Amino acid sequence: MLSEKIYTLRRKSGLSQEQLAEKIGVSRQAISKWEGGLSTPELDKLKALSECFQITIDELTGNQAISAFDDTIKEKENPVSCKPEESKMGICLCIIGAICLILFGILTVIHPSSVKQINESSMITLNGTGILITLFVLLMILGIIMIFKKK
Repeated sequence: MLSEKIYTLRRKSGLSQEQLAEKIGVSRQAISKWEGGLSTPELDKLKALSECFQITIDELTGNQAISAFDDTIKEKENPVSCKPEESKMGICLCIIGAICLILFGILTVIHPSSVKQINESSMITLNGTGILITLFVLLMILGIIMIFKKK
């Protein structure tokens, strides 16, 4: 029943009647009437409800059990954890890039002749130290992109 679905979806989303009313542009009393089965939302409000809960109007008004939507609602409740693997990978890449840059800097201070060897062994017109620094910085940039990437 529509009234039960609105109530259940609102509660599972952690919204009060007042918060849901603000989100879709109606009064708290309208939400109360819908949940109590005293009235039904108009089509434009059904659309607003479906967008708010990120489900289709068919899913909202259909006779399917609410438990079918549990996974969808749980995903929407915590949008930050959409892709935690990418974020963790990005953090790891940033850390690896930073550590490599620091170690390379220490190496150049402690043992300057090793930098000369790296430069002489490079066959690319950019010298070897430039290649390493560029590689480490690109690694950090890639990590930052993965951390802040949306979906």
